[in-house]
Formats: sequence, structure tokens, C-alpha cells
Amino acid sequence: MPRYEIHGHAIISDNDCIAGSDGRMPEALRNEADWNRFQAELDRAVLVVLGRVGHETHPNTRGRRRLVVSTRSDGVERRPDAWWWNPGKASLGEALRTAAPEGGLVAVPGGRRVNDLFLSLGFDTFHLVRRHGIVIVRGIPVFTRAWVAGSAEKLLSSHGLHPAGTEELDPNGPVTLTAWTR
Repeated sequence: MPRYEIHGHAIISDNDCIAGSDGRMPEALRNEADWNRFQAELDRAVLVVLGRVGHETHPNTRGRRRLVVSTRSDGVERRPDAWWWNPGKASLGEALRTAAPEGGLVAVPGGRRVNDLFLSLGFDTFHLVRRHGIVIVRGIPVFTRAWVAGSAEKLLSSHGLHPAGTEELDPNGPVTLTAWTR
């Protein structure tokens, strides 16, 4: 039986946002040190799971195996551009066994709805990067319930994840990474 380890990834502002009101990541959140770390993590993954909008917005220039979460799928199906999965019609286990039968690291870079889905399904680790000193007015939070919970960290904690340590990625940002694990 193949084993999977599911890792979520997000860079957020001081007010827990991943995007502006237009749905796009603002330039102020971008950081080269985080970007390089993030790309290396995606390269290690056997499968990258993201939403349809993210898939359509970000071409798969590195040829990574993708699983696109969308209600526009009839379950789990192979299309020319990626594997597509409708969680309302097929289980996560079925999707993973079909798209990555060998098992391994599964990277989940979001967006918010995909983060919400996997928060309920169960991340093994969530790599939460914070870009300090940035507030995104009328932004989109990393999780729908982050603000109600009080913060992204409190929400992760309420789902059984614990901080495994914080690393400074860029002192000039400043940008920090906290890995939240089970």
C-alpha cells in the first residue's frame, strides 16, 4: 500500500492573507528566498495539488505532475494538461492512488479553497511562511476561517497541527517559515 505525506505551502501577510481582493498574490508578498525554497519543495513532490484557477493562471513550465481540484471533473480523470479531481465524486485516496500510485510527498500550494479542503482532510505538515510588516487590505485569507479563529496559526493548532520550529528565511524581509506538523 503506497504511503503519502501531504504538505501545504503558503506565504501570508501579517493579516493572514495570501492574495489581494483581485485574487492575485501582491508583489509585496513575493520573496526570493521563499520562492527558491518553495520551488525546491515542489520539485521534491510526486504530485502537486492545486485549484483550477491556480492551474490555469500558472503554466506548468517545469512539467510537474499535477492534480487539479475542480467540480468540472467527473471523479478522477486524466486530461492532456494534468490529472483532474472532483472531491465530491471521488475520495482523496482514490485520487492519490490514481495520479501517484507510487506514493510519496504531495505538495499542496493552495489557493484558499484547496487549503480549506486539505485542512479538513488532514495536512501532515503545513509550511506557513509569514512576510512580516505587510498588511493586505480587503485581502483573501489563507484559510476561510483564519480570521474567525484569530489567526492562521490558531486555526492550524485547532486542527491538530503543532509548530515544529521557526526559521528565518530572509532577515531583510523579514520573512519566517514555521512548519506545522502532526
